[in-house]
Amino acid sequence: MKVHIEIDCTPEEARSFMGLPDVGKANDVYVDMMSKAMKGVNNTEQLQEYAKQLAPMGQAGFKLFQSFMEGANAARAGKDQASSDKD
Repeated sequence: MKVHIEIDCTPEEARSFMGLPDVGKANDVYVDMMSKAMKGVNNTEQLQEYAKQLAPMGQAGFKLFQSFMEGANAARAGKDQASSDKD
């Protein structure tokens, strides 16, 4: 048996409901720091080096984020394939 529940709420409402802290200000500081650091980037290798240095948890965090993005991309590709098979 499958049960699907759809909840329509803003990210702020979901965060508050789940009791998670508001990290908006910390995120703004992090994004500002990253954008300032990226202004002098001229090539991909330099970009990767900056990202490794500035990312939370260093290279481990970078690898975790990279695997997360690859997994999300694979899941999306599988979902797109499944929906096209139905058509």
